[in-house]
Amino acid sequence: MLFDPLEIRGVTLRNRVGVSPMCQYSSRDGFATDWHFVHLGQFAVGGASLVMTEAAAVLPEGRISPRDLGIWKAGHVPELKRIAGFVEEHGAVPGMQLAHAGRKASTWHPWAEASGEVTAAEGGWPEDVWAPSAIPFSESYPRPRALDGDGIARVVDGFRAAARRALEAGFRALEIHAAHGYLLHEFLSPLSNRREDRYGGSLENRARLVLEVADAVRDVWPDELPLLVRISATDWVEGGWDADQSARLAGMLEGHGVDLVDCSSGGLVPGAEIPVGPGYQVPFAEKIRREAGIRTAAVGMITDPGQAEGIVSEGRADMVFLAREHLRQPHWALMAAAELGAEFPWPSQYARARPK
Repeated sequence: MLFDPLEIRGVTLRNRVGVSPMCQYSSRDGFATDWHFVHLGQFAVGGASLVMTEAAAVLPEGRISPRDLGIWKAGHVPELKRIAGFVEEHGAVPGMQLAHAGRKASTWHPWAEASGEVTAAEGGWPEDVWAPSAIPFSESYPRPRALDGDGIARVVDGFRAAARRALEAGFRALEIHAAHGYLLHEFLSPLSNRREDRYGGSLENRARLVLEVADAVRDVWPDELPLLVRISATDWVEGGWDADQSARLAGMLEGHGVDLVDCSSGGLVPGAEIPVGPGYQVPFAEKIRREAGIRTAAVGMITDPGQAEGIVSEGRADMVFLAREHLRQPHWALMAAAELGAEFPWPSQYARARPK
């Protein structure tokens, strides 16, 4: 079943293997580069069905770092269009993840000599970092300011405008990033959202911004194209966001035009004790699929073809997204098909290497 097609609205994925968004920290002023072209293009050649860009910032202050990919202005479109065209030409569906970093913005890329906050003198924007409440991620991160009504409207408008640009660039699927401790996840979790207005308190209030963003995106995103949302299904901290709330949120999302929930976890607070191991997040995808009746994708240390086949064939998720394993093996889907005995075409240029 891993190599059965999956139809979502008017788009057919050629198999159930997707490429997770993976930040590359290789942009300048948000522009995609040849690195992104090669990085994303190789996965389409390698047989994946859905190739997602890394988190693309919908507003300049929504970048994690000064090196993040962006989709906040028209100038970003031409290079992204080149990438999306190549991915589609080679049989995969080009997807874009739309994101706002919230209180994790204006920070250094992972391999920088420094860590934590990037100051204004160093090219950062610590005075323009926003969150639901003025609670920093950690002592070394910028202290955010709480968004007011106008700020929330700017965020929603940013996602809407970014969706229009993604469509212009030729992307055929969108994913709203509401995971890993970034802005939309910050609104969802009671650990980071201490608001007392209509965006805080009850689950319905904490979910309000995510649903408004989904509505704004779906308003300009064609009916025939899929819309996904990535969530952190749990904060792994007592009193935080958890799997039961995630299942309830997923049911709400389906009513707002969302077609699939991409089930990750963690990232909201430093030091959370996470039981990392092969397939450790798959139970979240299974629970949400069962309780909310919505398609899900499973992620997290999925590396073996048999493991991936089991997840899909047992109905635990509708598809799997691989991240680091795709970095190690860009042609993972081709090799998985061969190992599982599935009929799946190889690129003509690579046919001589197909296992017999």
